[in-house]
Amino acid sequence: MTASTTTPFTADELESARKLFEGPWDFVWASTKIDDLPPMVGQEIAFAGRSNVGKSSLINALTRRNALARTSHTPGRTQQLNFFRQVDHDERIDHVAGGRDRPTAKNVIDTQSSEHGFGEKPVPTFSRHALTIVDMPGYGYAAVGKEKVAAWTKLIHDYLRGRANLMRVYVLIDARHGIKDVDGAVLETLDKAAVSYQVVLTKGDALKQADQTFMAEATYDEIKRRPAAFPEVLLTSSEKGLGIPEFRAAIARALAERA
Repeated sequence: MTASTTTPFTADELESARKLFEGPWDFVWASTKIDDLPPMVGQEIAFAGRSNVGKSSLINALTRRNALARTSHTPGRTQQLNFFRQVDHDERIDHVAGGRDRPTAKNVIDTQSSEHGFGEKPVPTFSRHALTIVDMPGYGYAAVGKEKVAAWTKLIHDYLRGRANLMRVYVLIDARHGIKDVDGAVLETLDKAAVSYQVVLTKGDALKQADQTFMAEATYDEIKRRPAAFPEVLLTSSEKGLGIPEFRAAIARALAERA
């Protein structure tokens, strides 16, 4: 049983959501500035959260890929917007991804990123209805310089304001600690930008079941009156698989409602 405040999902919803996330996924783009974002194709969902909250692990669990998003023991490692997309590997074009002469086809995104270790590689193509997951830079890591934090913050704010195909932001909160002041500031930013978001608790396996229920309900009480918050809270564990099928179903539900 999963502790959450989410309306229960039917077996059909859970199975449809499983199919939504199956198939090949690839890292397809990285952006460090707003004028280098990929074309807006299909629907996007974004993941935000404090450094070391488990964003990469959760993305890997959702897509059933062990190393799609790179995990790290070093807080603040993600310093750009990383885009992951469902890709049809049977449809490829010959192109060297090097940051120049990007293909102009509407359904093509290049794969250049030094962080993910890609050099020259054919560009994957994909359906215009494909889903994109965006891994946003972690926040709240004090050891990162103020100038770099300011640059990340501007990038994130610009992305949130200008991304018409962004369906929802999932704000990840460590279930052991709940919403902290730095998380509250992010929620306030999303409220002001009128960007739909949902809170997802991570590392839920570290809590006893009674504490899981208490934390999910306490978190719901904190966000239920926020104007841009979706008024349901999910509790998950990437390590144990807790709440992962329900999280997939919640995403599928949100995409269907905003299609």
